[in-house]
Amino acid sequence: MENNKGIILSVQDLGKKIGKRDIVRHISFDVKEGEIFGFLGPNGAGKTTTIRMLVGLIKPTSGTVHICGHSLRTDFLKAIRHVGCIVENPELYPYLTGQENLEHFARMLPEATPERIAEVVEFVELTPRIHDLVKTYSLGMRQRLGIAQALLGNPKLLILDEPTNGLDPAGIRELRAFIRRLAKEKGISVFISSHILHEVQLMCDRVAIINQGTIVKTAAVNELVQRETLVEWELQPVTDGLDKLKQLSYVSQVEQRQPSRVIVQMPRDKIAETNAYLASERIQVTEIRAYQPTLEDIFLEMTGGPARDETRL
Repeated sequence: MENNKGIILSVQDLGKKIGKRDIVRHISFDVKEGEIFGFLGPNGAGKTTTIRMLVGLIKPTSGTVHICGHSLRTDFLKAIRHVGCIVENPELYPYLTGQENLEHFARMLPEATPERIAEVVEFVELTPRIHDLVKTYSLGMRQRLGIAQALLGNPKLLILDEPTNGLDPAGIRELRAFIRRLAKEKGISVFISSHILHEVQLMCDRVAIINQGTIVKTAAVNELVQRETLVEWELQPVTDGLDKLKQLSYVSQVEQRQPSRVIVQMPRDKIAETNAYLASERIQVTEIRAYQPTLEDIFLEMTGGPARDETRL
């Protein structure tokens, strides 16, 4: 496969079977240069299995992974040299300093010179504490040190599995700003697996939603959350109004929430037209309330379940 310009990670028809069970099947997506790509899925969806295949920890049953044009299967070293990753939690030595941790890992990377260590330490804003023992670091500082470690080899792709786990709101906000800066200033592609949907919505450019081992949707975050509006109508008589709304071609997911209230999904620019139509049909409209669905709303709609972290597979 030749390197497609702007595509850092290309996953095509990836599958993993254990015994007779398909853990993931027909997984396909691309991650572009400088893009923050979210990977979302409910309990047992196959997120972690997919990540482990992306970094060569387990072999896929089918499909291909290309990183910067190199096949992970046939040209592993050339492919994986472009990747930095933290799967689950960063592995650090608590009784060494941050500097000593980075120097230890740098011995495995010819390109990780003392100058490179200093550069990544400055970028993750750990310079004032880099000579302190890691056991004295906050969870957020350990996460940043782990990312510094992942950046030592100057990767084109950074893979983070649940990077905000255990962080307090301030730490999450700090990490979000750091990841955005990493993509914008360094042009690094960031692949993030997460179940904190609000953070994904704020952080990511595009997302893939995986459910029961297959991807059900891949799209830009803005495209997902702006596609349609949820509109609450207070109607009298509600039964007749419900029937009239169901007949409109542009209305979907009609649901009665309260005795006189109906929730529908519809384009925002159709609200005035719909109001006039209901009035012409002698349906009294006493209140209209519109709001944009969040990524969490869309996630629940597509997966049919709660937004929880998955059981590790």
